[in-house]
Amino acid sequence: MSRIEDKHPDVLQNIEFAIVDTYRQYRELSDYDVMRVLEASLETYAAEKAGRSARTTRLSELEQLLLEWVLHMCEWRLGRIPLGNTEEVFSSDDVPITIDEIILCLKRLLKSVNRWNKDGGRQGYLNFIVQYVK
Repeated sequence: MSRIEDKHPDVLQNIEFAIVDTYRQYRELSDYDVMRVLEASLETYAAEKAGRSARTTRLSELEQLLLEWVLHMCEWRLGRIPLGNTEEVFSSDDVPITIDEIILCLKRLLKSVNRWNKDGGRQGYLNFIVQYVK
């Protein structure tokens, strides 16, 4: 079985773009904020998969902003909404991914945040990925 980062590096990068874009606008964003948002995103899709309502998570205003951006990116990759000001959801070369795949991507990102946070402190993950995401 292939690893999610080998199978969907583009999806991981899309979600990380949402995180980095928010971090560049709001330098007070912390790895902890990102963890909470990724956990809330996971809850959203796990609940959908199980056919239940997602548990409510109390998020700060900044975390809520990031959550909206991350979920927007996930919904686009699921083929449910257009990315920008276009009617087209995907180009002919793109294929939507499944909820199971989006869950695996979110789990992989959460694992990365935890690792880099342990190594680099409060913004260890953010400072690591900001150099790679354009």
